[in-house]
Amino acid sequence: MASKHSYDRLKIDMHTHIIPERLPDFSKKFGYDGFIHLLHHREGFARMMKGDRFFREIGANCWDPDIRITEYDQFSTQYQVVCTIPVMFSYWAKAEDTLELSRFLNDHIAELTKTRTKHYIGLGTLPMQDIDLAIKELQRCKEELGLKGIQIGSNINNQNLSMTRFFPFFEACQDLGMAIMIHPWEMMGSEHIEKYWLPWLVGMPAETTRAMCSMIFGGVFERYPNLRVNFSHAGGSFMATLGRIEHGFNCRPDLVAVHNNVNPRDYLGKFWVDCITHDPNYLKYILDMIGSEKVTLGSDYPFPLGDLEIGKFIDEMNLKDADRDNIYFQSTLDWLDMKKEELEVIL
Repeated sequence: MASKHSYDRLKIDMHTHIIPERLPDFSKKFGYDGFIHLLHHREGFARMMKGDRFFREIGANCWDPDIRITEYDQFSTQYQVVCTIPVMFSYWAKAEDTLELSRFLNDHIAELTKTRTKHYIGLGTLPMQDIDLAIKELQRCKEELGLKGIQIGSNINNQNLSMTRFFPFFEACQDLGMAIMIHPWEMMGSEHIEKYWLPWLVGMPAETTRAMCSMIFGGVFERYPNLRVNFSHAGGSFMATLGRIEHGFNCRPDLVAVHNNVNPRDYLGKFWVDCITHDPNYLKYILDMIGSEKVTLGSDYPFPLGDLEIGKFIDEMNLKDADRDNIYFQSTLDWLDMKKEELEVIL
């Protein structure tokens, strides 16, 4: 399905989630519970289930590519960068089983990007609990499937991304030129803050900051300077708390600077964040800190906590055209290492 909309500029939403309409019963296949399956209980909707436990209801825009294109038309947006829903990561499972699940999801996304090249760009998912298998699937995503990058969680089974066991993975991403999107999941302390949706409201921003600080203090960016990493949800609470983080680095280097003695503020401009702030004043603050060249258009579509009026508040911020162009497409192209000429642009 091709859009019939008339656009005045290119827009790429780089933070969107998708899932196949039909999933195998992986729990039955692998012989243990915990994997997501879909219960299509009414027209246009499905329940995501973990065994017999309800997780979330999703609509057809979670899987139907034509519905998604139509909905994006309303906001003059041509391209969606699609990746799986984080609950599908399944890092807790046996690594070989997560690899099979990852391959199924990656094949689905690759097929979508090949059949609807004017609307979709793909990111893969990996069995990060086993780095050798993760690198193997990373290579397949790049060399066989043509995906532009991968999405990983903010921690891997409660192991921070600063751990040396992940260094070969980051090295492989750098060598292969694969972009990385880091999405918060398995939020720390969730079992203690279940009320009021606090894991999503408080835990997710903290989780993203956990990942950013781990990679900075663990020397990941210092060791792999050509990594192209984008942190979801505007970098969580990192920008807002950088003063405290930097002060801690300066006043207690014996606790903070044990693996990397570079000031965390020096890494501003060396990673990307999406624009999902829900607050134009905070987005202005982020733009002042890292520049529009490192801020990408994201929505978290199709979930309600996302910015589902894609780019609307940015249009209302009276930004310079160059800054809007950076946010709407150029920063994402830089993060993905793509040229505008590679896209079948609809204008």
